[in-house]
Amino acid sequence: MTRKVLGAVGVFLAVLTACLTAAPTPAQGDPAQGRPRPVIFVHGGAGSGAQFETQAMRLTSNGYPADRVAVHEYDSSFATNTIDDVWAGLDQLIAELQKQTGAEQVDLLGHSLGTFVSQGYLTSSPARAATVAHYVNIDGRTAAAPPGGVPTLAVWGEGDQSRQIVGAQNFYAPDQSHVQVATSAETFAQFYEFFTGRAPRTTDVVAERRSRVRISGEANLFPSNIGADGATLEIWKVDPDTGARRARRPEATFDIGADGSWGPFRANRRQHYELVLNWDAGTSHHFYFQPFLRSDHLVRLLTSRPGTGIDVLRDRSDNHASLTIVRYKEWWGDQGDLNDVLEIDDQSVLTAPIAPRTKRVNAIFVFDDNSDGVTNLAAPIPDLFGLPFITGADLYIPAATPPGDTVSLSMTARAGDGETEIVNVPNWASSQHHSSIQFRDFS
Repeated sequence: MTRKVLGAVGVFLAVLTACLTAAPTPAQGDPAQGRPRPVIFVHGGAGSGAQFETQAMRLTSNGYPADRVAVHEYDSSFATNTIDDVWAGLDQLIAELQKQTGAEQVDLLGHSLGTFVSQGYLTSSPARAATVAHYVNIDGRTAAAPPGGVPTLAVWGEGDQSRQIVGAQNFYAPDQSHVQVATSAETFAQFYEFFTGRAPRTTDVVAERRSRVRISGEANLFPSNIGADGATLEIWKVDPDTGARRARRPEATFDIGADGSWGPFRANRRQHYELVLNWDAGTSHHFYFQPFLRSDHLVRLLTSRPGTGIDVLRDRSDNHASLTIVRYKEWWGDQGDLNDVLEIDDQSVLTAPIAPRTKRVNAIFVFDDNSDGVTNLAAPIPDLFGLPFITGADLYIPAATPPGDTVSLSMTARAGDGETEIVNVPNWASSQHHSSIQFRDFS
C-alpha cells in the first residue's frame, strides 16, 4: 500500500491554505454481497489516519467489518514525489480492497488537503471515478460539479457558509471547527446515511461487551507518515492513578519496520496502557491513551527520530518534563464559556494567546522553554505556534530519572458531557524522554 509521498513545505502550505479557506445489524451498501462497501479516508495537511480513528470505530459500532475501513496516508508536503504518486497509491489501495472484499467500488472521504487529493483523483480519469460509488468532501475545496460525476456529499464547518459543491448534497455545521467537523458524530451520521441509504443505529463509539479488544496501527514519523524504522515498541500495563508500570516486563514488544506497522495486541478495554517507542540512541517516546473501548486498527504513534524534525524544537534537561497533548477536535482558549479546559497539575494551559480559536490547535507541546525553571503562559512558544495545528506552552514540570512523581492532566471538553477526563503519567525527564497524551475527540 503506497502511502509515502515526501513534499516541499511551500507547496504544502499554499495548498493547505486554499483548502482551509475555500453491536448492531450489519450495514448495507454492496448490492452484490449485502455488505458495506470498503471505506477509504484521505487525511489533510500534517494529518494521518488518526483523524479517522473515531469514525472507524463508529462504523464498526454499526456493524461494518474492520477490514473494510482503510486510510490512505501520504506526506502532505509533496517534495520529492508528485500528486501522481499519491494517486497511484490510492489506485493500489482500492485494488487491494476490491480483491480482498469482492466489492466493485469503494466509498471515499477526503478532509481538507485530502479533498485536493480526492477531487484530483476523481477527475483525473473516468476509470478512477468508476471505482468510487460515493465521495464525501469534508471542509476543503469547492467545485462547480460533483468531481468525476461521482455522487458527492460536501460537509462544511465554521467559516464561509456559502461554500458548496454545485450539484452535491451540502451539509453545514457552522459551530464545528476544521478538524472537529471531520471527527464529529454529526458528520458521521451524514456520511453513513449517504453511503448506506439509512440512518446509523448509533453515532456513539460503543464499548464492546467482551473485555478483550484488539488494537494495532502504525508508528510513523511526523508529518511524513514514513514508518519509524528501527524503533522498538513496548506495551506496558500502567496504574491509572500514577501512570507507573505495573509489571517488570512489557505485555508485548514489536520491532518497527519501514511500513511502521505494529500489532495486533489484545488489550483489556478497562486497562490503561503505556505504548513506548525506544530508539537506539537511548531516547524514548511514551504514548498514553484513555482505555480502548473497542477494537481499533488505526492507533497512530506519531514521532520523530531523535534530534530531527519537530523534535529539535523541544528544550531538554534532566530537571523538566516534556509533553505533547493531542485531541482531534481543536482546543479553544479564547472563547469564554465555550472554552475547553486543560489543566496540568492544576495549571490551566489553554490561555487565549496559546490556543486562540483561529489557530485550530490540535496538538500542544508543553515543556520548560529555555530550561530556566520559569513558567510563562502569557504567550505561546513562537517556533511551535508557527506550525499548522500546533502550539507550544512554556510550563515548568519538575522531572527526575527514574521518574518519582506523577503529572496529572485533566480535560473538560466544550460541548461535551461536562465530565472531566483525567490521564496521569510519570514525570519522565526530557533529556531522554518525551510523552504524548491523546484525549478522545468524543464524549
